[in-house]
Amino acid sequence: MREAAVVSQPNPLQRIPGVAIVLVLLITLFSVIAPGFLSVANLSNVLVQSTILTMLALPMTLIIMTEGLDLSMGAVLTLTSLCVAIVSLATKSMLLGLGAGLLVGTAFGFANGWLVAILGIPPFVATLGTLGMAQGLSLIVSDGQSVVGIPHSVRDIYSATLFGIPVPIVMALVTYAAFHGLLYHTRFGTYIFALGGNREALRYAGLSPNRLLIAVYAIGGAMAGIAGLLMTARMNSGHPTAGLGLEFDAIAAVAVGGTSFERGNGWLLGTLLGVLSVGVLRNGLNLISLPSSVQVASVGVLVIVALFLDGLRSRA
Repeated sequence: MREAAVVSQPNPLQRIPGVAIVLVLLITLFSVIAPGFLSVANLSNVLVQSTILTMLALPMTLIIMTEGLDLSMGAVLTLTSLCVAIVSLATKSMLLGLGAGLLVGTAFGFANGWLVAILGIPPFVATLGTLGMAQGLSLIVSDGQSVVGIPHSVRDIYSATLFGIPVPIVMALVTYAAFHGLLYHTRFGTYIFALGGNREALRYAGLSPNRLLIAVYAIGGAMAGIAGLLMTARMNSGHPTAGLGLEFDAIAAVAVGGTSFERGNGWLLGTLLGVLSVGVLRNGLNLISLPSSVQVASVGVLVIVALFLDGLRSRA
């Protein structure tokens, strides 16, 4: 008599990504130890403060999916923020300021892609070099001082609402929708997966992986330009060190969100959850008055914990 085969059913918890578990744990923890964390005003503040990081982390996801990296994104954000402040102050036009930020950001993104794709310089080295260039230019154009007196048309962006929703949140949602459509519903999105997973297939299809790679990095630079507008509006000025270190948070959010650094595996929703995890962590630590140095270390711990949980789930 044959024994009936027993088919084990997967544990539903195994389907929950580590970043979702971490986010729930963080919200639960800070709701207990941080007074006022669960207030509507504070939760809204978390979302608004996470918008700039969202605009960096989404293109960083695409870059990492190509087995690349962009260490210059925070410095480029700083430079574009200064450009927005200087040009809008000189012309009294928010649109011209945004145009200047987009132009500078896209130029740096194109340069990163050209260095990586055409010259074959490793992404870590290439973007480390452009990071230094962007930092130096930020100090030069600002003379090491904050640029103040920007027009109300720029300052009001960060505090304005649209149908009761803060404009920065609306911009972040539109950006996510655009990247979701680009990655999952266009040929270009398919090519991005192939850049990290199978570049030979692109060559056999008559496509140029180098041009596609340059385009991905250029998108990252352009998004740093748009984020520069929000950064200027948030600070009510342009500052030569405003965005330094944000590339670390962006990379952390992407890693926590489950995007792999090899073989072109990426998940935009996971990146969004990663951004919220970083935002909740920093906000909660601020509420309990921990110094910024501890916050940076805590983001590193967050990455390790989330990846550890994903590893346990995969082995299970």
